[in-house]
Amino acid sequence: MKHCTPPENAVAAAEKRLAAYDWKTFTDEMNSHGHAVLPGLLTPEECRGIAALYPQEAHFRSHILMARHGYGRGEYRYFRYPLPDILGGLRTALYPHLAGMANEWNQCMGIAERYPGTHAAFLRRCHEAGQTRPTPLLLQYGPGDFNCLHQDLYGDLAFPVQVAVLLSEPGRDFTGGEFVLTEQRPRMQSRVEVVPLRQGDALAFAVHRRPVRGARGMYRVNMRHGVSRLRSGLRHTAGIIFHDAK
Repeated sequence: MKHCTPPENAVAAAEKRLAAYDWKTFTDEMNSHGHAVLPGLLTPEECRGIAALYPQEAHFRSHILMARHGYGRGEYRYFRYPLPDILGGLRTALYPHLAGMANEWNQCMGIAERYPGTHAAFLRRCHEAGQTRPTPLLLQYGPGDFNCLHQDLYGDLAFPVQVAVLLSEPGRDFTGGEFVLTEQRPRMQSRVEVVPLRQGDALAFAVHRRPVRGARGMYRVNMRHGVSRLRSGLRHTAGIIFHDAK
């Protein structure tokens, strides 16, 4: 587990950064819409620094070309442990803000799984289940690339929220390439939402399912996410997924 744990100073810096946000409003947005934005989580300089890691293979454990697997067009790389300090710190510091909400969601949906209060404790649970490979990733899209609607589930243990940070600036670095969420409701047509983001904005969203209150009580909706076709330029995104993979 030692190599999975970011340095204490990286976690402390991330916690200080996150303290500036209104977490009640964030949670209300997540409960109402299944997603919420943390504006300006990273600076432009930090975004460029993370995006510049993409060609440096030493940072990554695998390289995926989406077209080979029917995922769309574009590519991404999964980071290896240890993660870059800024991403590892954010992964650890974000988790406690999300775990309580995730437990409330599961209670509403009648799901027995409960998540511990710290990310280290959750990773121990993942590793005991044989899920030991890191899942944070760096995605790259060029003209004509897109990401099909999907869910990031890598094993029996899957944390129900993930965070994507846009590292490129829309309109300057790329055009098109909007982040898309769909919500599949029982006996109803799916609802689609496009989420506008700027460079450095972080989007937290439901990975798989979330509870929604209806006229007859709570029910589950099924969530998927993707990226629309890039019209021009180059788009980089960092994905912070909280469970590890088999």
